[in-house]
Amino acid sequence: MNTALHPLDVEKIRTEFPILQQEVHGKPLVYLDNAATSQKPIVVIDAIQDYYLKYNSNVHRGVHRLSQLASDAYEETRETIRQFLNASSLQEIIFTKGTTDGINLLAASIGRGMIKPGDEIIISAMEHHSNIVPWQMMCEDRGAKLRVIPINDDGEILFEAYEEMLNERTKLVSIVHTSNSLGTVNPLREIIDLAHSKNIPVLVDGAQAVPHTKVDVQALDCDFFVFSSHKVFGPTGVGVLYGKKEWLKKLPPYQGGGDMILHVTFEKTKFNELPYKFEAGTPNIADVIGLGVALQYVQKIGYDAISEWENDLIQYALHRLQEIEGMRFVGNAKHRAGAISFVLGDIHPHDVGTILDREGVAVRTGHHCTQPVMQRFKVPATTRASFAFYNTKEEIDQLMNALHKVIEMFA
Repeated sequence: MNTALHPLDVEKIRTEFPILQQEVHGKPLVYLDNAATSQKPIVVIDAIQDYYLKYNSNVHRGVHRLSQLASDAYEETRETIRQFLNASSLQEIIFTKGTTDGINLLAASIGRGMIKPGDEIIISAMEHHSNIVPWQMMCEDRGAKLRVIPINDDGEILFEAYEEMLNERTKLVSIVHTSNSLGTVNPLREIIDLAHSKNIPVLVDGAQAVPHTKVDVQALDCDFFVFSSHKVFGPTGVGVLYGKKEWLKKLPPYQGGGDMILHVTFEKTKFNELPYKFEAGTPNIADVIGLGVALQYVQKIGYDAISEWENDLIQYALHRLQEIEGMRFVGNAKHRAGAISFVLGDIHPHDVGTILDREGVAVRTGHHCTQPVMQRFKVPATTRASFAFYNTKEEIDQLMNALHKVIEMFA
């Protein structure tokens, strides 16, 4: 492995991810689809198994030993997340099913609680469908308007256009931290500060940020932040919504049921305190515990080392991919992380991905749940290689070899 001079011990890290040891079609697996989902270290797998083997029980609802153990482990994850995001209070950490669920929660609650006909929500042109469709649905329901910040040919937002959009009708800005299809890292502090200068709250979609960079919600001063466990080396089916207490207290609950109540009669229900007001029903206990272990694992490695290594990988991949005739990058932002999207001549990305798979290389092909981005760049789809700290430069070389086979086949 080409890591001798780097503080990250990638060889050791790779041994801690069982799935990376396998072959695909007789070739060593090269997993470059991390923006879709990350692989899981053995400590996460073991933690989930331990829950089911040793203390499987419902949380918050029992005085017996197993329930107490499960509740403690579940709430310890909430504290891990609070520290991970540098939130000021446990009341600001809400468990969800994922980023999509977190955004839908906010769209529904904000829509019911503070949106009137003629109000406006602002998003950007590089958003994932999960940060478009919930707002469309809410705006259609409430008679509000969805406005979109345009992007330039490099895949960066046009800041002046954003500034001009903000007005007294704007009720929320919902913006992606790091684009899943372009790799663009947005200037969040500037975006947030400008919105706050007009007393407008900001939601940040952090799904593609947390695997690559340290997030400090107090330093960002965002009002809401959402991310998914499975993007950051944890299990699927779990996510996190961070919200400032003053906002969460104002908003009505998203769903009704057990655990989000204090008192119920047929005439009236009194809702629970934060964060439980937004956590109806039996949660995904095992996978919440797995998320806590995943975040501890990432923090142990350290974001400084992760960011440095992944930046090296991105730059190396860009350099190598530029060697290929007919290579076109979709998105070329100055600040980027995690992913490279490209089109290879006239070869359809699905054909590229199919042949790469035969060579053991896993990439993502398609519109990446960002159809408006594809329309902006006038392509039906792209091939996307996305990276994690367990990837190596040798794997990028294997990607290159596989791409040359694609070219040979279609020559």
